This record gives sequence, C-alpha cells and structure tokens, in this order.
Amino acid sequence: MPEGDSLHNIAELLRPALIDRELTRVAVPRARGMYRLRVGDLVSAVESRGKFLEIEVERGLVLRTHLRMTGSWDLYETGQRWRKPQHLARAVLETASAVAVCFAAPVVEVGVVGDGRLDHLGPDLCDPTVEIGECVARSLAVDPGLEIADVLLDQRIAAGIGNVYKCETLFACGLSPFTLAAAVDADVRHTLYQTASRLLQQNLGRWRRETHGDGVAVYDRAGQGCRKCLDRIRVRTHGVQGRMTFWCPTCQPECSRPCAAIRSAPST
Repeated sequence: MPEGDSLHNIAELLRPALIDRELTRVAVPRARGMYRLRVGDLVSAVESRGKFLEIEVERGLVLRTHLRMTGSWDLYETGQRWRKPQHLARAVLETASAVAVCFAAPVVEVGVVGDGRLDHLGPDLCDPTVEIGECVARSLAVDPGLEIADVLLDQRIAAGIGNVYKCETLFACGLSPFTLAAAVDADVRHTLYQTASRLLQQNLGRWRRETHGDGVAVYDRAGQGCRKCLDRIRVRTHGVQGRMTFWCPTCQPECSRPCAAIRSAPST
C-alpha cells in the first residue's frame, strides 16, 4: 500500500503537468458522489493528505483518490502508450500535453473543496510543521488493549504511516510491535511519531525508500539477518487489520512493563 511519502511524491509528479492547465479530457467512470469534473475545468491544486491525493479545480470541486493495496497514478505524454491496461483506469485527466491516469484505485470520488471529507485524519507526518503533541494526545484516547503496531496504523491519530513505516519505526525505536498501548507512555509515543515523521520526510522525493543505511531495516526481510544484531528477522500476520509485521526479536524484545526507557531513536 502506498504510504504518505509515496502520495507526496505522486503530487509532486503531477503538479507541473496539471496545475494551471485546462482539462481537455475527463473520464472518472465510477466516481462516488453527485459532482463531476468536466472538460474545460482548470486545475488549481494537487495535494496529498496522508494516503489521499486531492486534485482541485477552480470550480471548487476536488477529485480524491485512495490507492489502498491496488491503486497507482501514472503520468504520460499525450499519445504515449500506457503501461497498464485501459480497463483498469479509474480516473483519466488529460491536458494539451499530458495525461494523468489513476489505475485500480478502490476509492475515487468527486466532492466539494472544504467539505470536511478528510477532517477525520490526524496530522500529516509528511508535513515539516506537524504537531507531534497532537498525535500523542489522539493516541492516548484509543483502546489501551490495542497493540502499538495497530495504533501506529490508525490514520485518525497520525496520517501517513503504512505497514512499511510501522515496522521501520518500531525497529528504530527498539519496541516490540506486540506491546500493548497501555504499556507505552506519552514520552515513548512522542518518540514513535517523531521517528515516523522523520523517516517519512527523509524519503520525500525518493522512489526507493531508505530508512536504515541504503535500504530498509526489517520490512519484507523475513529470514534475513538483522542489520544491527544479525538475528533473523521474523514476520507475523496479526492485529485489527491483519497486516504482516516484520521485526527483530532481539532488538525489539517483548515488553510487559510500561515502556518508559525508550526516549529517542538514533538518526540513520
């Protein structure tokens, strides 16, 4: 699933091709809602909010997409052959010189700018001015019986963390993903969200993620040696969303008491 850094990078890719350009072709065949973009609309903004992408037009409408596990955005020159089948296209926005295509996204909707559709999202961790304290406060209101891995994935607390950054953040902070939220104090939560924000922001503008050295520390490395201790990275499917979690059992030991000892994660 694309995470906050990916959506930020997609927005950066699309802006030069769409902003201040009139749409010469619009096809959003399965869009939710009663509103529709149309030929002649002038694109005024392209923004990412957590895992959502928003494309606004001057008429005050906005196209929103959430890519989840299957979606993607591609950008082509006019007349260039698409890299994916046409039947997978969920949104096509064409200008005089470019074609932006959203493929296989489960969520595609057209709404009104400022309609509050995304007000449920927590602070965007890709934003350099993000208020980490607000993320911590929101996290303290969730079920204390949840595992901390599930808390990090909750976009209502902080927007942008997906499965990759969940795993990488917990490794960087030396915290077991199976630790109950009740055992994680406010200071440790602050460190977790601050670390996630740092990792996300250091990957803005990159299409190959680097969270530890020249790659990732634990994500998708099951059975390989830990980059710190050489123990074998493990994987387990668990949690509310049934996601795969990668972790090092030596560097991230199970924690049965309040985790007050973790205060900061080293920079990479």
